[in-house]
Amino acid sequence: MKYIKYPIFFFLMAVMPAVAQQKLTLQEIWSGAFRTQGMHDLQAMKNTNQYTVLDSGKSGATIDLYDFATLDKVSTLVSSADHKELAKGIDSYTFSADEKKLLLATNSDPIFRHSFTADFYIFDIASKSLSKLSDKKVQEPTFSADNSKVAYALENNLYVYDIAAKTTKQITTDGKKNCIINGITDWVYEEEFSFVKAYDWNATGDKIAYIRFDETDVPEFSMDVYGNDLYQTQYVFKYPKAGEKNSVVSLHIYDLKTNTGSEVKLGNYSDFYIPRIQWTADARALSVQVINRHQNDLDLIFVDANTGLAKVVLNEKDKAYIDITDNLTFLKDNSFIWTSEKDGYNHIYHYSKMGKLISQVTKGPWEVTDYYGFDEKTGNIFYQSVENGSINRDVYRVSLNGKNKTRLTPQTGTNAATFSPNYQYFINSFSSATQPPAYTLNNAKDGRVVKEIKNNNALQAKLEKYSLPAKEFMEITTEKGHKLNAWMIKPKDFDPNKKYPVFMYQYSGPGSQQVNNEWHSTDDYWFMMLAQQGYIVACVDGRGTGFKGAAFKKVTYKELGKYEVEDQIDAAKVFGKYNYVDASRIGIFGWSYGGFMSSNCILKGNDVFKMAIAVAPVTNWRFYDSVYTERYMQTPQENASGYDDNSPINHVDKLKGPFLLVHGSADDNVHVQNTMRMVEALVQANKQFDWAIYPDKNHGIYGGKTRLQLYTKMTNFIKENL
Repeated sequence: MKYIKYPIFFFLMAVMPAVAQQKLTLQEIWSGAFRTQGMHDLQAMKNTNQYTVLDSGKSGATIDLYDFATLDKVSTLVSSADHKELAKGIDSYTFSADEKKLLLATNSDPIFRHSFTADFYIFDIASKSLSKLSDKKVQEPTFSADNSKVAYALENNLYVYDIAAKTTKQITTDGKKNCIINGITDWVYEEEFSFVKAYDWNATGDKIAYIRFDETDVPEFSMDVYGNDLYQTQYVFKYPKAGEKNSVVSLHIYDLKTNTGSEVKLGNYSDFYIPRIQWTADARALSVQVINRHQNDLDLIFVDANTGLAKVVLNEKDKAYIDITDNLTFLKDNSFIWTSEKDGYNHIYHYSKMGKLISQVTKGPWEVTDYYGFDEKTGNIFYQSVENGSINRDVYRVSLNGKNKTRLTPQTGTNAATFSPNYQYFINSFSSATQPPAYTLNNAKDGRVVKEIKNNNALQAKLEKYSLPAKEFMEITTEKGHKLNAWMIKPKDFDPNKKYPVFMYQYSGPGSQQVNNEWHSTDDYWFMMLAQQGYIVACVDGRGTGFKGAAFKKVTYKELGKYEVEDQIDAAKVFGKYNYVDASRIGIFGWSYGGFMSSNCILKGNDVFKMAIAVAPVTNWRFYDSVYTERYMQTPQENASGYDDNSPINHVDKLKGPFLLVHGSADDNVHVQNTMRMVEALVQANKQFDWAIYPDKNHGIYGGKTRLQLYTKMTNFIKENL
């Protein structure tokens, strides 16, 4: 018996790890099986030392109130289960200034990347009463500062609803689809300046400033929508491509006391953008950012709302371009915090209310990546930066004079903070390439962890049975001497004596970052699945990407697709020299800008890359929008060679290896025109390639089983060609 038992025991012990180590599948990856738990729509209160979280459970959605100091749940402010009007859940919420009322969005319909319409309700927290804001779905409603009114946009016009009187006033009347927009951005502003609400209440709630967009002369773009009907329909919208006419913008102020509106004369500007408006701490003073079409000359203007007088208080110029941010913050004395790259790295500056520099708060060869706020009582600024390495993020505290800097997050990885209104505590979200997101309550004085709020230990335990390969971070040096951040995922059973194919992933767009120390994206699971199947997956952030200083980022100015492509080709050559890499089997993949890059790489680097996959790629910068493209390239009329020399469509004759093109037919961002024109160019060059068009899918190409089908297609293409 004993003689028989032990061999069986040892046999079982030998096979158990193999049985336990499950393989990732695309079905699991795209089923949401590895989704992390988080704190959805976390908002810090402003008047009490509390915070709220939107929780969507099986029994409905709730907005729950918690105490910062104890983390104890104080109450449920509203539950969708208690109101039939909220039967479809709560999509988002905002507080009134006194935090006694909520604006609740439900039944939302997306428009573009950020914009949507929804049914909005005003909820009175004390009485638990719910009233509908409008009979129609509206956009971007906002409480006035005195809590008495709500402004919103409907069909390109602005309205104001009086809560007590339950009456609505229309304050603009000329709004018209594809012609005039009041208080809501046009397509290109929404996409490239990242905001939708183009209006703002002043501090006393008696004035509204708004931007008016005249789209009349902006060229139209149309997309066929195939749907399920016998005949397809057509969606037509204004889209200014590079070098074409933009919306004519103007700034207006409406006075609710006098019921009159007026246009603000900003100055002698032509062909310009207004990327931000914001009332200052002074209810009479409006701040306006005006930037030229090249986006390298920016004025910060203060407007006297009573007289209409506009005065430039700050000007910034750059040899390349200026990035617009939301880091402008006004202090009680109307001095302001501003971030700028003017010393070569993004840093925090303090200016007087007249625009005179008081001090540069942060300094050094590293970037400030987020500004969290200023504590008036202690004089401390709180911010996030890459001081601990460009792939990491940490939270810091520093005095307004730049002294007494303290790192508040000791764990190396990606840290992000939500501060309590009194700046005594912050909720820190932390993750790294090896640790899923965890949320803790931290002391804002020294960063000490007070209590854990939420973790993803269950997910981490679940993943142990998959024995996933690790993401290894490194810095590579190309033959040209460029030092580039990179990561590599090797098979778990990696053998340095074997030769492996390499599948490279990148995005590479200006200021972007893919080599960062945080928890897995969905693509990371796909990359790990490929590693389990015998591939090495690698990613390199070449020149032009972010968080290593302005010079590194802006080297690609006027030549998008030149230096970034050189770096991907050179990085592939570096990998090809590794003893364990089969240099004849290196492929590359990318989406959007990354698709533009992978297309260029298989063409310009046809002796290095065996195959490529390009999803939703720009194939000619002449086809892309004005704001983004001209920021980095100027106009095609000014820089024809910059556009043409580095557009994949002009290099199709160089194609040698297998090439897969993928696009959604309803991509409002990178139009399917890019792929269609690329296809025709490849056909006329007599080149063989594969391609797939996803009907009625936008830039993200998702919905139903779309992602599963797409990633199955790409996986099969890799297996067949790499």
